[in-house]
Amino acid sequence: MIADQRWEDFYCDEVLSGKTPVEKVFETEQTLAFYHTRPYYEVHIIVIPKKHILSFLTVSSEENEILIDVLQVVKQIASKLEKDYGACTISTNIGNYQSNKHMHWHVHFGARVRDEQGRLLHDHEKNNGS
Repeated sequence: MIADQRWEDFYCDEVLSGKTPVEKVFETEQTLAFYHTRPYYEVHIIVIPKKHILSFLTVSSEENEILIDVLQVVKQIASKLEKDYGACTISTNIGNYQSNKHMHWHVHFGARVRDEQGRLLHDHEKNNGS
C-alpha cells in the first residue's frame, strides 16, 4: 500500500491545511499547483481546487467556475512544461484509481521514478540516496 493512500483526502487534510508543506508552482484564489510530494516522474506537478470537490465526475454546475479556473491553471502549467521540455502528460484519476478523494490533475514530464506501489525505481535510488 502506498503511504499516501492512508488519507481519504490528502489534499484537504494535509496540503490545504498547511500540515504538509509543498513547493508551490502557481496559485489563484481557487486553485493551487505544486510539485508532487512523492513524484512519480522527473517533473511532476499536481493541480487542485482549494474547495473540496470529490472528482471530475462530481463537479456541480455551481462549481463550473472553479473547474474552469483549475483547467486554466493546468493549461498554463502544461504550456510551461511543453516550452521547457517539449512535451508533457496531463491526467486525472476517477473511481477506484483515485487514491486521494479530492479532484486533482497530474501534469508531468520525463521518466517514471516510482513504481505503481510508490517505491523508487532502482536507477533513481542511487541518485536520491534512498
